Amino acid sequence: MKIMIYMDYNATTPCDRRVVEEMLPFFSEKFANSSSVYRPAGEARKAVEKARERVASLVGCEPGEIFFTSGGTEADNWAITATALKLRDKGRHIITSQVEHHAVLKTCKALEQRGYEVTYLPVDRFGTVDTETLKKSIRKDTILVTIMHANNEIGTIQPVEEIGSLAKERSVLFHTDGVQTAGKMAINLKNSSVDMFSLSGHKFYGPKGIGALYMKKGVSIPPLIHGGGQEKGRRAGTANVPSIAGMGKAAEIAMEEMAENEIRIKDLRDSLEKKIKESVPDIILNGNPENRLYNTINVCIRYIEGESILLSLDFEDICASSGSACTSGSLEPSHVLLAAGLSHEVAHGSLRLSLGKYNTRQDVDRIASALPGIVERLRQISPYGHDKKE
Repeated sequence: MKIMIYMDYNATTPCDRRVVEEMLPFFSEKFANSSSVYRPAGEARKAVEKARERVASLVGCEPGEIFFTSGGTEADNWAITATALKLRDKGRHIITSQVEHHAVLKTCKALEQRGYEVTYLPVDRFGTVDTETLKKSIRKDTILVTIMHANNEIGTIQPVEEIGSLAKERSVLFHTDGVQTAGKMAINLKNSSVDMFSLSGHKFYGPKGIGALYMKKGVSIPPLIHGGGQEKGRRAGTANVPSIAGMGKAAEIAMEEMAENEIRIKDLRDSLEKKIKESVPDIILNGNPENRLYNTINVCIRYIEGESILLSLDFEDICASSGSACTSGSLEPSHVLLAAGLSHEVAHGSLRLSLGKYNTRQDVDRIASALPGIVERLRQISPYGHDKKE
């Protein structure tokens, strides 16, 4: 039996064994509610605060600026919705981009149903927001700019510091979805123009169901979830101590291994990309060739559909994606690729390979060996392929 190859690390990552070990005691031995007053609760509380310090170190901020959530989606929803509600008397205009994660896009759509106006900035063929267009889009009633740090599908890194500076000049709050960059890139929010930054633990080898929202000191938005006084009254609900501890450990490991991982994974990514370019004709590389996540390859393979490629790869025990895992049940092509100017037909043929720290040179070689044959076979039975031959 073939060993499974996993190359969908932008969708989720396996829990590092050291993270699991950090979590285990808080399921049974140290199970107390961190909000209680007796001594066992103190151990849980210490674990939460230790994790807060570790996550803060990962993104270069103060521990008091980190608030734990159930994940990146909640962090995005909180930042956008709570800002909109708090500042509705000042204005009801929000700016985002056409290539955001659905956690941002659908939150903005929901606010439009409540009387807010949203500007969806276009992007160039690499998926990059034009800062001049952003500058012209800021109005007197603009209350929030929310632009992701790096795109989950094509890996393009946005000029967030320039975007944040433009927002700051006009006294507009700036939120960025940093789910794909936290743990992969060195981030220093202390001297940043970013006001709010979303993180998700399972994107850097931590557990699922835990995330955080960074709020710069002085930025105050109301709770999205009401109840008890947890997280300094900002986010109600009994603290998920095992997962918080796990996210903290994952953050610590990510900091220690970041430089080494970047060098090794980028080398594997570049090698695989080169092999694909040489062996598979008629492909389009998506995303910025240089300014993109070092672990991400996104290509459109002409004349066939991405779903067929994924099923064929799965038959070879290779896990990949055609875009965002959150929309894997959708038959629509990627909104990111459409925004970057690709046609529906071409965008349907997308393949995303996102590498991680457990990938090997053997993984690269096996995918590079399997993909050309899969593409050739699918093109032979594809109506698009027959049209091409004619």
